[in-house]
Amino acid sequence: MAQPPDHPVVKVFSMIRLINDGVRDQLMELLPPELGLAEFDVLRVLDSGDGVTSAQIAHALHEPEPGMGPRLQSLVNSGFVRVEEGGGGRVWLTPAGMAIYSQSIAAIRPQMEKLREAFTLDEFREVLPFLKGLQTWFAERDWAETAR
Repeated sequence: MAQPPDHPVVKVFSMIRLINDGVRDQLMELLPPELGLAEFDVLRVLDSGDGVTSAQIAHALHEPEPGMGPRLQSLVNSGFVRVEEGGGGRVWLTPAGMAIYSQSIAAIRPQMEKLREAFTLDEFREVLPFLKGLQTWFAERDWAETAR
């Protein structure tokens, strides 16, 4: 039976979706024109330790590995990453990739500062246990499998 729109569970997921959409929209407006949000996500993963495989990137982004091929090729074509030939196929940021990522972070930083000014750290800390619990619950289940 469907939950009514004012049910707390429905409201929570509606809010999460609206927040996600808002963050994505803001990021897309702030990123340099030659960098899409999907590519930015890959650069973000590589910034925390490049020299990883496409499977590791896909895992970090919670996405299927086959979808990484076109995204990585786009980044290679733009000169932002290089993929090691041969066994392993590790992905590395290029100097241009490091520069565009740094430019992106610099563009995003003022908005992040405004967010930090609008809410206290305690407010963020208060919601973390619930959000972590929700994320863990989903990570432990495969909805596609349990729905069948």
